[in-house]
Amino acid sequence: MAKFPSQVREDWYQDAAKAQIQSEQMTRAELLNGRVAMLGFLIGLLTELFTGQGIVGQLLAGLTL
Repeated sequence: MAKFPSQVREDWYQDAAKAQIQSEQMTRAELLNGRVAMLGFLIGLLTELFTGQGIVGQLLAGLTL
């Protein structure tokens, strides 16, 4: 079944909008992921400061519990 030119144009706009939304969602997800990773690293460094045990030592201590 052939589509009218207006329908083809509307489909293109819908596809373009969908791609833009997905791109923006991916950008926000990556930004959140980076922030959470930085927070985890900071928590590891602060724990090292207070306990005197390095990050690797903290991980090994957690595995032996």
